[in-house]
Order: sequence, then structure tokens, then C-alpha cells
Amino acid sequence: MREIAWNKYDEQKMKEVMDFSEGYKKFISECKTERECVTESIKIAEAHGYRNLEDVIRNQETLKPGDKVYANNMGKTIALFLIGKEPLEKGMKILGAHIDSPRLDLKQNPLYEDKDLAMLETHYYGGIKKYQWVTLPLAMHGVIVRKDGSSVQVNIGENENDPVVGISDLLVHLSSDQLGKKGSVVIEGEDLNITVGSIPLKDEEKDAVKMNVLKLLKETYQIEEDDFVSAEIEVVPAGKARDYGLDRSMVMGYGHDDRICAYTSLMALLEMQEIDRSAVCLLVDKEEVGSIGATGMESKFFENMVAEVMNCLGDYSELKVRRALANSRMLSSDVSAAFDPNYASVMEPKNSAYMGKGIVFNKYTGSRGKGGCNDANAEYIAALRNIMEKENVSYQTAELGKVDQGGGGTIAYILAQYDMEVIDCGVALHNMHAPWEIASKADIYETTRGYVAFLKHA
Repeated sequence: MREIAWNKYDEQKMKEVMDFSEGYKKFISECKTERECVTESIKIAEAHGYRNLEDVIRNQETLKPGDKVYANNMGKTIALFLIGKEPLEKGMKILGAHIDSPRLDLKQNPLYEDKDLAMLETHYYGGIKKYQWVTLPLAMHGVIVRKDGSSVQVNIGENENDPVVGISDLLVHLSSDQLGKKGSVVIEGEDLNITVGSIPLKDEEKDAVKMNVLKLLKETYQIEEDDFVSAEIEVVPAGKARDYGLDRSMVMGYGHDDRICAYTSLMALLEMQEIDRSAVCLLVDKEEVGSIGATGMESKFFENMVAEVMNCLGDYSELKVRRALANSRMLSSDVSAAFDPNYASVMEPKNSAYMGKGIVFNKYTGSRGKGGCNDANAEYIAALRNIMEKENVSYQTAELGKVDQGGGGTIAYILAQYDMEVIDCGVALHNMHAPWEIASKADIYETTRGYVAFLKHA
């Protein structure tokens, strides 16, 4: 069994661990959608000298070692490059995480009235336990794009003076039938409807409460009901990330999966100033629904941006792009399940991750008979072991629960298709995919250190 990381910290190091978590708490408190994550990542990166790759291309500039650029894909995916001293053809050192999280999305025609209550229909996104989302204070984040192309940002429920919205549950006094159902159908997907108003608009004969909500939206955001068709509004838990535990050793927040690895990957890259082989931080969308679409890892965005960067280096060829990808090494930065004493029956103790024992390496994910997994080769794992121990990084290895209990996947297998070496590694969580997830501050800190060590030595 690995030693707990807390035991190696002196007073000064303990302060560093706690201080680092404050920056992370601010990030996930303010960045509850992919768009918000990309916007904030660009802001942070530009403050560290990163420039928009589009500007470099437009100005026909030539990149050189030490240059820092980023590429923004539709506001939902970002790739940041620190140009190394060696030709890109020799490969890159890649940290890749996803910035989408399980949530509820408003349907395209969401607003209706039923028995003098204004309601919004939702479609859940990613793997959730639907019953966990009722009776919570919820916030709405997103963007509404009008027909003329202008857009308006929506953020309702985070300011302490904002109203919140929510989904009602059935009172226990009348729950005899409900409590007899399987957990997967206690709350049905089509019943995740959000209550947003109850005051009718005076002198309105039909759907007066709905019309009053529309009036408020028009006054605040200058939008019409039809504008919901071209909107992306995500319904998420309202409130900030907070310290968890009487000793403040953990963080409770929405979206640890996988913004905890996105933030640590970004911070690790920003710490690097010079590097031998080029370093990349890749933050992508749509992992929770299969990595599909133009902003998911299955798209050609990353491959295209590698080609653009190589062209700006004055060394482009299709063959060299292929070599650059194949010669790369990657950490698929994603979370794992931490051993939970309340649910010990689904875990295998010798091959589980534990809170406070550092960054977690998952040789393979997938489900049951390794179905759908990326299975990292032993040589790569040996190299990573050497790197972690050289930098005194606390690390552990794990599987995602007992073999027949289920499983999961990440973006690792997609990058592995380029023939690069890839392994999953990140922070272990309690409550994964729940509205509020739990992580150890020591693990957040050690994961960042592990990513820095990888960029230095891989």
C-alpha cells in the first residue's frame, strides 16, 4: 500500500497544498460549462504569454522554440502548445482532459405552463443518477444566440441575490409506489422538469405565468421564446466549491469530473517555460457522451491544429504530422474512483485508489473484460514510475472497481489510435457524476506535480 501524501508535508508544504486548492475552487466555482472553462483558460493562458494561433496564421508569422500559442474550437475545446527545442516530428508531451460534466440541458422548446406553474423541460447529459437532481438549488448557465447572430450570456443562480430554480420531489407521505421502484426509475428522465415561476402576467388570459416569465426574460436578456431554439443552457448545481471535512482536507464541488484534471493540466503547462519536445494541454468537450461531434475528441480538431502549428514552424508535411502524433506520449488526465468505506463491496482493496495517496494511474479502463479500454504498455508505465519517483510525486495505481461491477472510459483510446503511448491518470473522487463530488486537496496538489514531472522528463 502506498503511503498517504499528507505525512510527507512540512508546515510550508502544507500551506502550499492548501493555497493551491483555493485557486482550483475559484476555477470550478466560476466555470460550470465548457464555454466558461475555455473562456477562463484563455484568460489565464494569455496572462502567461500565450497567443491565439489564428493571429499567428493570419499574420503569417513563424513560430520558434519557446513560443506559446492556443487554438480555440467553437468556444468549447482548447489546445495550448508550448513549442519545444526539438522538431515537432519527434513527438509531443500531451496532457489531455475533458471539460464537460454531467448535467441537465434545456430542451430546444423548453418553456410551458402546467396548473399555474411555469416549467422548463430538460434532457439530461451524461451518466447521472436522476434521483440525485431533485430538491437541489439549481442554476442556469449558457448562451442564447439570436437570429441576427448576436448572443447573450446567461448566468442565473450563482450570485447570493439571484433566485435559484429546481426540480420537485414527491412528499414521503404519498411515496408508497415511488419507493417501491428501482433506483433507475424513481425519477424518470421526462420528469426532470424545472419550476421557474408562479406569478401570472396581469390581463393575460392564456398561460399567464409562462407569459410573465417570458416578459422577465425579455426585459433582462432581450430574447423571445423562439430564441431558445438556438440556445445552449445548462442546468447545474447552484453554489461555490467548498472545503469538505472538519480538517478542510477535501474539496466539495460540482464538475470535479473532469475539470479537476483540466485545471491541474493547465497549471502544469503554464509552469513550463522551456522544454525539449513540445508540450500540449488539450481540453475537450463531449467526453461524457462518447467524445463525438465537432468539439469532441473524435473530431479532427487536434490533428488539424498540430498540422497548423507545424506549418507555422516552417516544417510541414503530412508524413511529419503522422510522425509527430505517433512519437508523442500522453497522459489522459481523467478522474478515478476513490475507495469508499460506505460502498466497499464494489471495490477490490489491493487495486483501488485511495484519498490522499496522490495521482492515480489506471493502466486500463473499459468495462468487465476490458471492453472498450486503452491498455497502456508496460514499458511506458515503467518510464512513468521512474519519473514520478525521481520527482518524489506521490502516486498510486488502480482499477475502476471490481471486474464485474461496471466500468468506464476516457479519451485515451482515441489518442492511442495515432499509435502514441497513452495512459489514464488523474485524481480519485468520491461521488463521481453526482451533483457534488469530493476530492482530496493532497491529490489535487500531487496530480499537478505529477503532470509537471511528466512534462519535464517524458
